[in-house]
Amino acid sequence: MVTPSDVTSAPALKPPKAPGPSGADLPRIVPRRHVGRWLAAAGALLLFLMVLNSVVRNDAFQWEVVGRYFTTSAVLDGLLLTLWLTGVVMVFGFLFGTLLAVMRLSANPVLRTLSWGYVWIFRSTPLLVQLLFWFNIGALYPTLGVGIPFGPQFVTVKTVNLLGPTLTAVIGLTLHETAYAAEVVRGGILSVDAGQTEAAQALGLGRWRTLRRIVVPQAMRSIVPTAGNMLIGTLKGTSIVSVLAVHDLLFSVQLIYNRTYQVIPLLMVATFWYVAVTSVLGAGQYYVERYYARGAARTLPPTPLGRLRLRLVALRARLYRVAAADARPAVGGDR
Repeated sequence: MVTPSDVTSAPALKPPKAPGPSGADLPRIVPRRHVGRWLAAAGALLLFLMVLNSVVRNDAFQWEVVGRYFTTSAVLDGLLLTLWLTGVVMVFGFLFGTLLAVMRLSANPVLRTLSWGYVWIFRSTPLLVQLLFWFNIGALYPTLGVGIPFGPQFVTVKTVNLLGPTLTAVIGLTLHETAYAAEVVRGGILSVDAGQTEAAQALGLGRWRTLRRIVVPQAMRSIVPTAGNMLIGTLKGTSIVSVLAVHDLLFSVQLIYNRTYQVIPLLMVATFWYVAVTSVLGAGQYYVERYYARGAARTLPPTPLGRLRLRLVALRARLYRVAAADARPAVGGDR
């Protein structure tokens, strides 16, 4: 008679092992050879090295002159003015642009029409024409005053004494950037799902609080990339104020090579400074985009250092697999 204890103590039966090749007999997996990809990379690298060699070894660039003027006081003063112009124009441009974007999305037809008209006029006119117009505004309005609308003026000042070249450049660039910033902000606001606004209204939040606390933070994911491009474009676009004799980076360089006739090396000085500042702004834009990407994805995109660390880990693992495969003993050889 079989008791329950005998059943419990009986060894478990294992299913028979299916016949098949062992792990040592499996064929080795050989990765695909991307010959065309490597040939294209080699050709591109060769072309880059040829261009770099032609630039470095060309005596016409006068690299010793570039190094001599790269950190002179005149160039650095022009660089500081360029950075100041860029910062002021971007801050005021986006402040006024946000106001125009809200007006454009308003239910008030008057505000909506005025905002559309502003964007239409300033986007349809070249920047150089706008700067020249504001530089000669004294021909249309010799004096500016403060007083009662359509009535007497209490304080008047001559336009020539009020608007110098630098202030004219700030006004022209700011009004120009405001039109583009308004469209950037409007596009970012429209990219937010309408259900977010409806949910805020269901909770009893006001229109301005909904815009400030819910819509704008989510719209920043769409605004930041375009705003970063605008910032870099504004930095380079400030060079156009040299036509107004504003002592920015380009005008400072022009003053030097008009005296020394070393045009190419001085232009290279300006180029290197523009590239350096643009690179810093591009890196800052990356981290700002990464900050506002929170909540849009489960994991944030890796930083450049993190991406480099992942590639090093993957390369180390690949080298380890290759070394392990080479050290594996051959099967079926002489014993």
